[in-house]
Amino acid sequence: MTEPGTAPGTPTGWLPAACNGGHAYRDRMDRPWPSVVGYYAEHYGHSEEPIWRQRLAAGEICHNGQRLLADGPLAAGDQLVWHRPPWQEAAVPVLQQGAIVFDDGDLLVLNKPSGLPVLPAGGFLRHTLLAQLEELVEGAPRPVHRLGRFTSGLLVCARQPATRAWLSAQLRDSTRIEAGDAAAQDTCEKLYRTLTGRLPAAWIPGHTQMVSTPIGRRPHPLLGRIWCAVTPEEHGGLSALSRFTLLERRPEACLVEVAIATGRPHQIRIHAACLGAPLLGDPLYGPGGQARPEALPGEGGYRLHAHRLRLLRLDGSPLRLEAPLPMELAQVSERL
Repeated sequence: MTEPGTAPGTPTGWLPAACNGGHAYRDRMDRPWPSVVGYYAEHYGHSEEPIWRQRLAAGEICHNGQRLLADGPLAAGDQLVWHRPPWQEAAVPVLQQGAIVFDDGDLLVLNKPSGLPVLPAGGFLRHTLLAQLEELVEGAPRPVHRLGRFTSGLLVCARQPATRAWLSAQLRDSTRIEAGDAAAQDTCEKLYRTLTGRLPAAWIPGHTQMVSTPIGRRPHPLLGRIWCAVTPEEHGGLSALSRFTLLERRPEACLVEVAIATGRPHQIRIHAACLGAPLLGDPLYGPGGQARPEALPGEGGYRLHAHRLRLLRLDGSPLRLEAPLPMELAQVSERL
């Protein structure tokens, strides 16, 4: 792999902030809607109706191939295209030569740096890991799953669709982490390390606790809806299971290992907050697993690392991988 050039003032190994070429967001109506503006405000909750009216007036929206001049109703089957103008994407890390942990010509596992989004979202279109893979790695492997922008560590990719489907099923729901489960040795295992706030005083190194709080969407003033902890009775909640193990107490934080049996959005961040010990520096999730109204998911400050991974390859053979720990997530004994 080669490293793209950087602009003056940009840290070495980073892709500098730059303006992209804009993007066309395409939608097809599955049922009638009373207005174009209403449709966009409902489906793209980051912007309210006055903003969509401004975009309509600026000629950014097309209806069935024609630029719209005024708001109006929509019929089932109608097509809308929002031509979003170019915008500046923030600087992101560049994949380094040593980022590839495993590559058999189909399955590819990377050690993703913190700060690099995996897929286009949240203001990123070209400054993503996917775009770097397409440019730098032969065969253009695609990510099988996501890691949060500021989560580092093992990210699984594959070149063949059948392999991606096989691995996605494992990573999504196959891990068994219940204590004493002998079958766990034959399934996928995902182990993370992170720093949390202060856990209860009764916890000593080696203490383990399961968290099974469901995760679902709740209203959020900046995004419309956002993933949070929900009660089992709430409609639309997804089952989620995490196992937290205390490794080390520090003056300002607790070092923990987390095994996840499911891959729900922001699962570790939400479940740590449910324990009353949100990830150290997490701007979004507070105690109880609820989102703070002034914060967004893509904001950093926390330290979370996908450290170890065990999975089955398409031929049934096991694969065990490890991404080196960042210094701040290594135990004191490991540094000596």
